[in-house]
Amino acid sequence: MVDPKLASGCGCPVTEFQRLISGKYKLRIVWDLKDGALRYSEIRGGLLRGAVGSKEIAPRVLSRELKALTQAGLLDRTDYGVVPPKVEYRLTRKGKSFLPVIAAIRRWGMRHLRQAGPKTGRGAPRAA
Repeated sequence: MVDPKLASGCGCPVTEFQRLISGKYKLRIVWDLKDGALRYSEIRGGLLRGAVGSKEIAPRVLSRELKALTQAGLLDRTDYGVVPPKVEYRLTRKGKSFLPVIAAIRRWGMRHLRQAGPKTGRGAPRAA
């Protein structure tokens, strides 16, 4: 068994990756930017799309996620310095290199997490 102190300080790629993508919206933000630059309001609208039963994302939370992704080098932020404010976000080269990883996660989710209907038999979820 690995000593947790050693694992956290060793720069383990899995641990660092987990730290990088932790957060409810980070993967979806990166995925939504795959087709090009988006403004804050467009990113926010994209996060609301397909989020059945989810609460609306708080502006502070979205700003925090965007800032973290920018600091991690996955996003570029362009502030046009105009009134009303115009700010765009786009993927960096590092961010674009992350898209195949998200695509693989998406394919895995489509294969293993989507249910075509109630499952029966062994391993099926039981009704409460």
